[in-house]
Amino acid sequence: MVASPLDQTFAALASPVRREILGRLARGEATVGELVELVHVSQPAVSKHLRVLERAGLVARSPAPEDGRYHRCRIEPAPLREAFGWLGDYQRFWDESLDRLAAYLDELQSREDA
Repeated sequence: MVASPLDQTFAALASPVRREILGRLARGEATVGELVELVHVSQPAVSKHLRVLERAGLVARSPAPEDGRYHRCRIEPAPLREAFGWLGDYQRFWDESLDRLAAYLDELQSREDA
């Protein structure tokens, strides 16, 4: 079975290391070396995490213009927007459910006060 783009996004977000990398990239581009320092794991491990993020479309890597031996990474937000939209449907569900609960509790409190 082929994973959908949304499945790939959530699978990529399952790792705290990958979420930390994305959080850093949300503030601007970074080299692989800078990401290694951030997450305190080996360069090969960071490269593996970056490949997962790239396959999910969340990160793009390109050679640094100043020195082609280094790669700069940047966040690609489109898959996150899709995931946020999907989660938004559930946010409405929970908001409506909590609003009904609050109304019910208010009604119970009014009955006790009467």
